[in-house]
Amino acid sequence: MTAPPVMWTPDPVRAEASQLAVFQRFCATRTGREFADWKTFHHWSVEEYRRFWALFLEWTAVQHDGDAVAVCVGDGVENARFFPDIRLSFTEHLLSGGGAPDEAIAIVECHEDRMPREISRGMLRGRVAAAARALEALGVRAGDRVVAYAAHDADTATVALAALGLGATWSSCGPELAPDAVLARFTQLEPTVLVVTRAIRLDGSWHDLLPRAARVAAALPTLRATIYVGEDNGGRAGDASSAWPNPVHELGALLGAHDHLPFRWPRFGFDHPLYILYSSGTTGPPKAIMHGAGGTLLEHLKEHRLHGDLGPADRIYFQTSCGWMMWHWTLSALATGASIVTYDGSVSIPGPDALWRLAATARITALGASPAFVQFCRDAGVTPRSHDLSGLRAFLSTGSILDEQHYDWITEHVDGISVQSISGGTDIIGCFVLGNPMLPVWRGESQCVSLAMDVRALEDPAGGPAELVCGRPFPSRPVAFLGDPTGAHFHEAYFSAHPGLWTHGDFIELTPRGSARVLGRSDGVLKVRGVRIGPAEITSVVQELPEVREAMAVEQRAPAEPGGGRIVLLVVLAEGVALDRALTHRIKRAVRDRASADHVPAVVVSVPELPVTVNGKRSERAARDAVNGRPIANRAILRNPEILDVILANVGFRVG
Repeated sequence: MTAPPVMWTPDPVRAEASQLAVFQRFCATRTGREFADWKTFHHWSVEEYRRFWALFLEWTAVQHDGDAVAVCVGDGVENARFFPDIRLSFTEHLLSGGGAPDEAIAIVECHEDRMPREISRGMLRGRVAAAARALEALGVRAGDRVVAYAAHDADTATVALAALGLGATWSSCGPELAPDAVLARFTQLEPTVLVVTRAIRLDGSWHDLLPRAARVAAALPTLRATIYVGEDNGGRAGDASSAWPNPVHELGALLGAHDHLPFRWPRFGFDHPLYILYSSGTTGPPKAIMHGAGGTLLEHLKEHRLHGDLGPADRIYFQTSCGWMMWHWTLSALATGASIVTYDGSVSIPGPDALWRLAATARITALGASPAFVQFCRDAGVTPRSHDLSGLRAFLSTGSILDEQHYDWITEHVDGISVQSISGGTDIIGCFVLGNPMLPVWRGESQCVSLAMDVRALEDPAGGPAELVCGRPFPSRPVAFLGDPTGAHFHEAYFSAHPGLWTHGDFIELTPRGSARVLGRSDGVLKVRGVRIGPAEITSVVQELPEVREAMAVEQRAPAEPGGGRIVLLVVLAEGVALDRALTHRIKRAVRDRASADHVPAVVVSVPELPVTVNGKRSERAARDAVNGRPIANRAILRNPEILDVILANVGFRVG
């Protein structure tokens, strides 16, 4: 295999001074081993993962109670438990920031129409302490669930840290989701408090969120209180508090009513539920994934400090909604001493260079966005070099495939930038492949596999692309699915396809250089424009229309589209119904109104039937192969293989 061009090479002095190099030398000293190169160190971290994690816990000085001698109980990735005898506080560690002084900047809050506001460490510590006391007064206790329908700003981060510090479990959705999609997630949780952003500034105008949030609140009978956060559009945002189904409080008033003195954060077990995120399954409502406090903290510390080399001199921003895993991931960067940047606004206001302008204004050193954003910049003729990006050292991207031309565009328009294609996601609240301050960037490739992650490329006997599996335990494996007491659904999701191996749902190629290429999803989940979408969230809406009998949503690779992919919706219509422009518009409008704009299919195609196996089970894989012009891996087990030719003829395989 011919190696692709090198797009970036680390400065040798900076590489040797990186936290990864320092930790590697620490491990060498403590183990008496010599690590000749990165591949040797990574191999050791996988083979001796217990020793790796014990040394990492010591090196990072994570404050904890209890004995850390039992590093990992069990050898199977499905059931192993890390550090069962220690207790820690996630919030305590993030607020500490490795001992960052009160005057250091913790959050740089940015908005579409205003200059940034800097929030110091001392101010954040005081605000979070006051918010925790306010939540306690509202009855929030360890084990409760606090949910948010909120924007990516400092207020949301403040309440999240307070709730987590009390031992509550946090779950959030961004304002881009429609109320029905939010309720498909939150009704599973029986939450006690709802956090709501009143209005957001987007695309040059204010958008009042309270009417939508009121629908959510009304459908959650366990709520004891709602907290309004963010601005109120100068008093012009709607105020539904008089008709709200539970007591409403303003965050500002709550903070003012409780003192900002230091809070003694209680410590909880390593697997204490921290976050609930949601799987994008191919059937049924989104499954609630519970992630533990200790696993999330250690994994994010490893990724931020070792692979990202983040420290007190850094400022990190990732273009994300607080419903996406990357919001949680970015929040954890506080633990490194770095500043996090929040942004409530559009990527195209006041112009298509808005995020590059933000990077210059907020002095961002690590900027993250989806491949769709890069494609948007290319298409719009954006020239990042017109802004002062002298402090920007890394561009991080995830959500879909970062193609070779995206690497070309970034390195052409931003000098000396390390392009880091990272991939993992919601299921592990972290990364399997990501950046490395000691390695070059190869065009089109992620620099390396994450330390202590036993990532393997499992070959397909039929000759298709290899699947990403993980063969050894890792701390950020989910604690469980909510409402799955026997673990049957959890097992089915990750371990039924290849017993004993975590099956992630991605295709992957591992190179002799130690780098990797993620080639797309293998499990039917859609990743379009950087957003992970469960096909069932689309088909459940569409199949409620009387004209539609059945529907199937699949992803088609389309390099010319933003993000390199698009959603194709196959519909089987009721007898006598034709797919005309009016019906196509109604289908798309229903999906937009009931889910979000990201869920709307690019193409709607009428087919006489959907592909099914001889057992009558729908085959999304066969349809996906057909729309992408790939050999049909499971044609022999289909009851109606001829339908694939109909799909291909109607959709077509487009490479540009």
